[in-house]
Amino acid sequence: MNKKTSIKIYIISFLITISIFAISFFASNFFNKKRTVKIQNIEDKMSLDILSLETQFDLLENLSCKYISEGSILSKELRSLGSRLSFMEESAGVNDAEVLKLKRHYSLLEIKDIILMKKIAKKCNLKPIVLLYFYTNKDNCTECTKQGYVLTKLAEDYPHLRVYSFDYNLDLPVLKTLISINNVDDNLPAIVINDKTYYGFTDTEKIEKLMPRLAEEKIKETKEVKNKKNDKKK
Repeated sequence: MNKKTSIKIYIISFLITISIFAISFFASNFFNKKRTVKIQNIEDKMSLDILSLETQFDLLENLSCKYISEGSILSKELRSLGSRLSFMEESAGVNDAEVLKLKRHYSLLEIKDIILMKKIAKKCNLKPIVLLYFYTNKDNCTECTKQGYVLTKLAEDYPHLRVYSFDYNLDLPVLKTLISINNVDDNLPAIVINDKTYYGFTDTEKIEKLMPRLAEEKIKETKEVKNKKNDKKK
């Protein structure tokens, strides 16, 4: 009797184990498929945005200065693209082949925007506020993560600030050239302000001191908003 009971218990336990395994497998498969579809949608959207941005580069380069302001160069579009890329990195992993491919495209667009911005600034007598940020996904760079949060917040607080973020170890020849031109070594994180490189974590207060024009533009922007509100009241 005990033997039969033991066999039944083993069989029931086996069936329960198989059921749990099957449920876990199908649930995992279901959520993985959902995540894959979501990532694929983002990837498709990014590919389309990349093509759109490349076309805008050509248009802006030939546009008259009266239609161009510092805010009309492509920083907002690039920022949006960067946010979607960050989501893909978190979802698929920083070493995912497709993520790395899109990151190369994105980094190339950033460099093209820097070149375009310099051309337009010279042509139209503009003075954009620029910060280059170099980070790494290797060696659990906690200071890189902290620096990224600081720069994201600064970009939100100061719309005129143009932050260009680059993965220092990304396999992209033109990025290596940019790193070489700015003499940036692998002591990361690193930020470049006015052709000078600062290594290690740099807090908000120090960046604001290094870039006094941030406050000037903020005051100017506040005055413009007030004037617009006053004009509407009239």
